[in-house]
Amino acid sequence: MKRSRRKLHRRNRFAALAVVVLVGALAHVTGAGPSAGEEGAGTGRPGDLVGVEPYTFRVLPALPTPTRAWKIFYRSTDATGRPDVVSGTVIVPEDGRTGTRPLITYAVGTVGMGDQCAPSATLARGATLEAPAIVQALERGWAVVITDYPGLGTPGDHTYLVGRAEGNAVLDAARAAQRLPEAQREGITTGSPVGIMGYSQGGHASAWAGELAREYAPELQVKGAASGGVPADVLKDALDKKGQEGGNVGLSMMIAIGHDAAYPELQLDSYLTADGRALVQKVRGGCVLENVVAGQGKTREDLFARNPIDAPEWQRRLGEDRLGTRAPGAPAYLYHGTTDEVVAYGLGERLRSDWCALGASVQWQTYPLAGHGPAAIAGGGPAMDWLADRLEGRPAQGNC
Repeated sequence: MKRSRRKLHRRNRFAALAVVVLVGALAHVTGAGPSAGEEGAGTGRPGDLVGVEPYTFRVLPALPTPTRAWKIFYRSTDATGRPDVVSGTVIVPEDGRTGTRPLITYAVGTVGMGDQCAPSATLARGATLEAPAIVQALERGWAVVITDYPGLGTPGDHTYLVGRAEGNAVLDAARAAQRLPEAQREGITTGSPVGIMGYSQGGHASAWAGELAREYAPELQVKGAASGGVPADVLKDALDKKGQEGGNVGLSMMIAIGHDAAYPELQLDSYLTADGRALVQKVRGGCVLENVVAGQGKTREDLFARNPIDAPEWQRRLGEDRLGTRAPGAPAYLYHGTTDEVVAYGLGERLRSDWCALGASVQWQTYPLAGHGPAAIAGGGPAMDWLADRLEGRPAQGNC
């Protein structure tokens, strides 16, 4: 009887929770406690499970959901091809569904660099800004796996906006969910149609996963990738902003720390002033709003004795993050606000053009006069509707 009531009221509960959380998320950000680390990468296949813990998904602290969930540690591959271990979360709706169900591998936007900011550290506390999108996916009967990204929730610095590491982690999260016995009993199988989704940093990671899927994880049944607000060319963005004062110093330092973690030959410390080293220490342990605040009032001259963007090795590594050099292996949905103040609209527009020129099936959606946040809110629902069509086997048309 208890389970029947849950099924009867599930859709109403999810819908109400989504509204409540969206309002709360726009009003404030709540921190969370630290995540546990896990053992070293060792040997094994990408996507193999290293550890599993029972978990609870909440959309607000006092609002549990009708779901089953697990925190996972799984094997992946870093930007240089070495094995590593990444953490994440698998969530399945308690809806009584039988048979194989679709699986979404979901990439969150920027949350920070400290382990306490990782999705697996905030989802259980009802402190995740993107909970409404996760709820919408669960309401459709889909399972969702959310990667924490390399170094976010596990030892080491988070390799922020390092494309190949992020894309691998997104794809290996789907593999790990399929190999989790508890999730297999809930319909997540190797036959599950897989969708990829993300916005902002998550747009970068999901677009990279779309480009890498055919090469890196050909066994996954990837049906489509929906990516919004995509910072598709980190180097171009950095060069465009090179002569500008102000900007978001905290986020720029996150990019520098992330690439230094991925590529130790970059030697970030050798470029920093004493003030720069102090900011790095704050940023590597902070969540996104803390890092933005920490960077306010700082100038490039305050932080750098010499500018790393002038160095060929930095330009080469940042250039490797550029999307659009290979066609995604499945249809793609891209969306962007035309007045995006965080990720330049031209970066998304160029990615669309590059993918179209490579023969990809691309659906491009713009949101006139929408900034970064408004485009995320306006575009998330249509992106998920498009993904639903792909998961149900309907052909993509594209508008190249």
